[in-house]
Amino acid sequence: MSACSLELSTLSAMEDIEASQWDALVGHDQPFLRHAFLHALEASGSVRRETGWEPCHACVWRAGQLVGALPMYRKHHSYGEYVFDWGWAEAFERAGGTYYPKALSAIPFTPVPGVRTLLASHLNAEAIRALLASAWQTLCHQEALSSWHLLFADEHDVTAWQAQFPQLTVREGLQFQWQDAGFGDFDGFLASLTSKRRKMIKRERRLVAEQGLNVVRLEGQEITQETMTHFYRCYSMTYLERGRSPYLNHAFFERLRQTMPETLMLVQAQLNGQPVASALYFRGERTLYGRYWGSEVEADCLHFEACYYQGIEYCLQNGLTRFDPGTQGEHKLIRGFAPQRVRSLHYMSHSGLAAGVAQFCQAEGAQVSAYREAAFQALPFKVPAAR
Repeated sequence: MSACSLELSTLSAMEDIEASQWDALVGHDQPFLRHAFLHALEASGSVRRETGWEPCHACVWRAGQLVGALPMYRKHHSYGEYVFDWGWAEAFERAGGTYYPKALSAIPFTPVPGVRTLLASHLNAEAIRALLASAWQTLCHQEALSSWHLLFADEHDVTAWQAQFPQLTVREGLQFQWQDAGFGDFDGFLASLTSKRRKMIKRERRLVAEQGLNVVRLEGQEITQETMTHFYRCYSMTYLERGRSPYLNHAFFERLRQTMPETLMLVQAQLNGQPVASALYFRGERTLYGRYWGSEVEADCLHFEACYYQGIEYCLQNGLTRFDPGTQGEHKLIRGFAPQRVRSLHYMSHSGLAAGVAQFCQAEGAQVSAYREAAFQALPFKVPAAR
């Protein structure tokens, strides 16, 4: 295949791409890359220029067939990314530069590691990636954008991009994820823990029940419009308690309920028969993703039950081997969530900024690696978890 048989376009909306073409390149374990998810963000108005996310998706075509794609946005701030570069922006602007807008390839508001570059398996990956790179290079050079960032890409994606474009700087981070080690069921998981942590989890689950709370799971079509409306009220409260508005609006979640219900699982806590808290999960082929949570009541250990233990139990009951409960949270360690490395890539148009960012990422990466090694010592398993 020659590179000249490929054509690049940059599209300003997911609706300009046929869902069947886009989804043909998406794996079965990553619901957040699906056309329906990205389109719901835009169609609901959660993602648009006015919210600081201006879509400019890079697409590679061959004879009218989509063979490569990279979700991409002009970003006018750094909110909703979870790979924090505010310090870089401040330093560059103190030196007289303009950091925003920048180019970003990520899933908006979704810090979930996974594939970011969509490639047709039967074609030359390097040729497709080179064309996709020309999209962010053009944005940076012709539109005077400060940088391009590829966030939460999986190991293969990061390695392939860096091998082809060594000027990209790697930044390392850490998340906590649960892996099934052949536990069988939740009792088997508990049996793998030290006595102290096993008793802690049993006590936390018992406390939820003793407060009169009943926890149920709803999947797919069981999640009604009324249920989703209540969930959104709970989700909004999580932000409002911090004096902020939610990133995502109700229309976004309602679109997901209608367009990709098979990926949704909702944990609902009820008190006296009435819903009072909700946690919304997404299901992939092998992985469960915990994303959004909120509660109308203050209840001891309810967050742990709804967002962690229900997820672990669901995985064990449904043959899922990995549970990604969301970003941050050292308290996940003692509940069986091991530290996992996550990586992002960064290109800086200005050589001085590039040098400073590279130096920063190198020093930060050493700290992250040391922290990860130390964190493994806090895991609650009787037999040390595999690194």
